[in-house]
Amino acid sequence: MSAEATNERPPRRRRGPRIDLRRLGRAALGGSGARDRFPDALEHVAKTHRAHHPGADLDILRRAYVFAESSHRGQTRKSGGPFITHPLAVTLILAELGAETTTLTASLLHDTVEDTEVTLDQVGELFGEEVRFLVDGVTKLEKVDYGAAAEPETFRKMLVATGNDVRVMSIKLADRLHNMRTLGVMRPEKQARIAKVTRDVLIPLAERLGVQVLKAELEDLVFAILHPEEYARTRDAVRAHTGRPDPLQATAARVRSVLREAGVTAEVHVRPRHFVSVHRVRLKRGELTGSDLGRLLVLVAEDADCYAVLGELHTCFTPFISEFKDFIAVPKFNLYQSLHTAIAGETGQVAEVLIRTHQMHRVAEAGVIALGNPYAAAEAPDAAEGERADPTRPGWLSRLLEWQRAAPDPDTFWTSLRDELAQDREITVFRADGGTIGLPAGSSCVDAAYAQYGQGGHTCIGARVNGRLVTLGTVLRDGDTLQLLMSPDTASGPSPDWREHARTAAARIAIGRWFATHPAPAPEPDTGAPPALPLPPAARPGARGPAPTARGPVAVVCDEAGLADAGVRLAGCCTPVPPDEVTGFAVRGGAVTVHRAQCPAVARMTTAGRRRITVQWRRPDGSGPGDFRVTLRAESFSRPHLLADLTEVIAAEGVAVISAAVEPPYEQRVRHTYTLQLPDAAHLPELMRAMRRVPGVYDVGRAGWPVAAPL
Repeated sequence: MSAEATNERPPRRRRGPRIDLRRLGRAALGGSGARDRFPDALEHVAKTHRAHHPGADLDILRRAYVFAESSHRGQTRKSGGPFITHPLAVTLILAELGAETTTLTASLLHDTVEDTEVTLDQVGELFGEEVRFLVDGVTKLEKVDYGAAAEPETFRKMLVATGNDVRVMSIKLADRLHNMRTLGVMRPEKQARIAKVTRDVLIPLAERLGVQVLKAELEDLVFAILHPEEYARTRDAVRAHTGRPDPLQATAARVRSVLREAGVTAEVHVRPRHFVSVHRVRLKRGELTGSDLGRLLVLVAEDADCYAVLGELHTCFTPFISEFKDFIAVPKFNLYQSLHTAIAGETGQVAEVLIRTHQMHRVAEAGVIALGNPYAAAEAPDAAEGERADPTRPGWLSRLLEWQRAAPDPDTFWTSLRDELAQDREITVFRADGGTIGLPAGSSCVDAAYAQYGQGGHTCIGARVNGRLVTLGTVLRDGDTLQLLMSPDTASGPSPDWREHARTAAARIAIGRWFATHPAPAPEPDTGAPPALPLPPAARPGARGPAPTARGPVAVVCDEAGLADAGVRLAGCCTPVPPDEVTGFAVRGGAVTVHRAQCPAVARMTTAGRRRITVQWRRPDGSGPGDFRVTLRAESFSRPHLLADLTEVIAAEGVAVISAAVEPPYEQRVRHTYTLQLPDAAHLPELMRAMRRVPGVYDVGRAGWPVAAPL
């Protein structure tokens, strides 16, 4: 893993001096008197490791160091120093974060397979399969074999290994940190390339694994390389406060006094911000104050003490409530827990405060590294033999491992990985069946469909969020309850507009692959005329039920001697039927047009000064029950054969279809409009209920009346 800070590597199998592997094996196993002598170079690592793990087995570390030093002997870094200084430095970084012995052993050996004649099998024979797996996970793929795809495919391999053991990524992050620290010996263009990959991939991974110490230093190193002017401006702003009284120290002293008087045992520290954090504060607040250069850190023993401290601070100081966040009750997706607040300091400046337990602090600093070794043999009573319990595999990693399988192309994988890692927050959505879905912030219902069903997400036809029908493009919020509505037709596919709604790599890759294998048909030539809508046989006028009559329901004009016998027309905009409340307006030729009283046209004509004519319903004398014409709109989720199913139900109710129209689908929703001839207006409610029972239909309403369409 040292390509960033080593000499240009010679071709594979020509890595420097020939090594006597049998001699290395004997040395690693403690031969030649090496057992009684602990290497001086390893003393600092051992002391740091024992501070976190008093009972650690140092002998395996000694053997690993001897093996690594002998393997790399004769190799130098680009700076001119012995190569062994690199794995030693990486191991010390991990030891300072509290990594357990197996991680440190693999860290010492992590470049042996990549840069020497040592094989993975030999590592496994000498140090065990667990160490072998970790070393394999961080070993780069050769450019001679993969060409330009070597870097993305190396990261793919590493992420897959991380899915089985997060310690792989812990070693990679420490490896990258040491290489970034020594990047000054590289050419500027190579520095920039490595810094960009660090920014786009490694820093987001450090954030997701909760390793804030590594993340903060990596951010500063990248900041200095990619934005040297902003870095210099921030550095000068920090230096300008050097030697001045620190307002945070005065506030910390007051906080200690307040907590001591309240009987709360706590440590109060002033925690300096790293340069990128100072830069962000400067962009947010403008001119920097002394309080902006750090934060107060309050450490206590128990969770309850955190809230006790919060209560004292908000009682004895002026709090800024907008800055309060409770990450103890609702931890971040990377295991982070703390209370965040801000108070007015001794000089009136804003002082940000972090409140956490000592254990929370260890996890906040080192993330998964602070959890020790979660991969010991599973001890759960229901665990299968050899199964590993993995409490540290987060939802984002599971999602990443899922979609990477569907991205065989290295460029697609590399682009999708960067996009996925650009999401800086994760939300939890509760499924209607009781489960949960973890998604990046900004995800839509489309993303949730593919997260829950994989390729089956193609058949999603709608969604309810918190009980309400919504479009599939609706952005989900943390804590939403989601019910996905799926089509039984497994052959159905996504809508083209889903590409705009997909935020996650899993959804984008799945949708892209579907359209790649289902090309859209060539568009028909535009003749300038609206397309004809063929009706299925059951929908044709007179196919079943009464034939439409030339005359619809009759309205009789009342309280007018001159218009009593006028011709009556039913307005097409609202198609009134009994027992609708109706009103009329005189039109040319002495006729009367009848509207529903609630029709929007009535309000417009009344405002314009048109005089209303009182009308009422009446059946024609001697003609029996009248035929009534009505227009209905069916709101539904798009699916095959929906038009045929709806018209069949309409015909089964003894109703004739005069005309039908289907609007183009939008976000998997479609609206059908039917003009129908009913033998009896009293049958209308039952007809509408029958139409609503058709699968996919979620509402039916009269034309001109509002329907409960999704928001």
